[in-house]
Amino acid sequence: MIDQKAKYWLALAAGAVAFGQVAQEANSGYKTIEGRSGVAATLGAPDRDKTQRPRDLVAAIGLQPGMTVADVGTGIGYMLPYLSEAVGASGRVLAEDIFDDFLAKAKEHAKGLANVSFIQGAVDDARLPENGVDRILVLDVYHHFDYPEKMLAGFHKALRPGGKLVVVEYYKRPAAMPNGRAMTHIRLDQPDVTKEIEANHFRQVSQREFNKDSQYVLVLEKN
Repeated sequence: MIDQKAKYWLALAAGAVAFGQVAQEANSGYKTIEGRSGVAATLGAPDRDKTQRPRDLVAAIGLQPGMTVADVGTGIGYMLPYLSEAVGASGRVLAEDIFDDFLAKAKEHAKGLANVSFIQGAVDDARLPENGVDRILVLDVYHHFDYPEKMLAGFHKALRPGGKLVVVEYYKRPAAMPNGRAMTHIRLDQPDVTKEIEANHFRQVSQREFNKDSQYVLVLEKN
């Protein structure tokens, strides 16, 4: 018969398996300030508008004036001006990241945008306001979640009735990123990302390719 102390350690071990870090490869370049500086340079590359098509992304999100949208893993704040414009003066943009240095860069990028505020998140919780968000954008960030189940639980609580979770992600396929990097950098291909999110109390509304053979967009709602 298992005693109470043994049960405790078994439960702890099970929790470690269920919620263990799953994105160590993807996050290896983010562990130092120098590494994040290198990432920041790519996030702000002059040609990014051509590939990321930010206004097309805003259209995919379905933003309307007065909405509250969260940009989870905002990085240098690349999307903030576009999101700010879409929700207008009566709306709100919540820019979340776990790194102080990224948030500092995002604040510079969003200078003068009165409807943008900033949230210091944690590795297992974006710390979004409960029942306070109409849209959550996860742009090229889902594969960085070390604790996807916990992050998704937080998103579920944050979304208002009718709210949407929008995930823009790379395929896990050789051509999706330069030099076949997606095969090691990306944890799951699209069908399994959908399954994982749906297993955490969401329902897929739509799925489409965003950049041919590279990125896709998932739109999901709470179920």
